[in-house]
Amino acid sequence: MNQDIDQMLSFEVKKEIADRYFSFRKLIEEDLREFDNQVANSLLRLEQKIGFDLVRLYILLRDEKLIHEFFNEAGLKEPLFFDPYFLESPTIRKRLFKGLMAHGLTRHSRFTNMVMDIYNSLARNIDEYNRNLEELNEERETIAEEIKLFYRNNDLGTIMGFLRGLGGAGPYKAGAMEGGLVPETGATLEQKMRVKPPPPVEELLPVLPQIRPARQIKNRLKPIIDRAYELQGQPEMRDLVR
Repeated sequence: MNQDIDQMLSFEVKKEIADRYFSFRKLIEEDLREFDNQVANSLLRLEQKIGFDLVRLYILLRDEKLIHEFFNEAGLKEPLFFDPYFLESPTIRKRLFKGLMAHGLTRHSRFTNMVMDIYNSLARNIDEYNRNLEELNEERETIAEEIKLFYRNNDLGTIMGFLRGLGGAGPYKAGAMEGGLVPETGATLEQKMRVKPPPPVEELLPVLPQIRPARQIKNRLKPIIDRAYELQGQPEMRDLVR
């Protein structure tokens, strides 16, 4: 009878400890999943906003030398994600400029305005992306602190040692209630169960330098844009600046 009561109490204690441990762990895992979703969304915005703006500028500037001059003025030592294939692919050009309208009285002015409009869009999108990285960094630090506090209050090794010792005289007594664990198995299980904070954001997403505001460098960009305009063929020009 007493053995049955001891086993029942042992089970209740184990259940309460396990419920408390895994309920807190579940909250942390939900935060980690949400963080992963935010990283994935940031990567998607990087591709669909910043990436598209960059490739549009590469196509408009056309010549690799002009592209390097243009982005050097913008404050970038090297163009981001540049691939010469972008300059030759009519499929990419058609996709990226579909529905994009230019404003201006002449074809030349529409071309210039389109380059500057896309540049301003790129600057805004990079600023938004960098603000998002700062928010993700803050979120990561919060999660890391939550995990640290969680294990400070719920030492997994101590909990497992305590659970193994309940219901029997030996610390590693075999059986369902004692967990049937040997020391090495317990240590391995502890490592598998331990929740780790996400890696630093800069290891998950590229860090982009801020580009100079267009108003500061417009006069230096204009000669580059004029030379790029001269390189555009007439059929391509009609497609770009309708």
